Amino acid sequence: MRRAEISRKTAETKIEVSLDLDGTGVYDNQTGVGFFDHMLDQLARHSLIDMRVRCAGDLHIDDHHTVEDVGIAIGQALSEAVGDKRGIRRYGSCLLPMDDALVRAALDLSGRSFLVWKMDLPTAKIGTFDTELVREFFQALSTHAGITLHIEALDGINSHHMAEATFKAVARALRDALEVDPRKADAIPSTKGAL
Repeated sequence: MRRAEISRKTAETKIEVSLDLDGTGVYDNQTGVGFFDHMLDQLARHSLIDMRVRCAGDLHIDDHHTVEDVGIAIGQALSEAVGDKRGIRRYGSCLLPMDDALVRAALDLSGRSFLVWKMDLPTAKIGTFDTELVREFFQALSTHAGITLHIEALDGINSHHMAEATFKAVARALRDALEVDPRKADAIPSTKGAL
């Protein structure tokens, strides 16, 4: 079973995350940050990862610690759930349109963390949400899940559409990368024999 549960508690946040990589995209995410919950719902729905997130964070300061720490916890859960990566396809990519936005995401579940971010969101806020936190989430996720992740906005004029297209594109790329390859279901997808 490719499942994991992570609890993470600091002076800034208290987080519980559960993931099932072989789910159907069922989600139940409550972080106290409405737009972020909406993005996590997209991540679960389009990756087909069942996801439950609970976070109590220091929102009286701002949303930063909540968003970053949830990214850390989801990354840790993803790393635990995928285990030794036996049988996975390993690579995934998606070119995702959403109205004016066109976002490309490509990733490698290599165990080597690296984020390439080529996106300038045109506004500082989406409602009350700081748009710079979109990058912070994916930086934390890629670091703690051991993902090489490239994200690029090819078009877009609306920050909401661009951010949502990003979460959906990464979700679809994750879905492809996490799928078991029926031709190599017992093999580690690397000539090294380990990832």
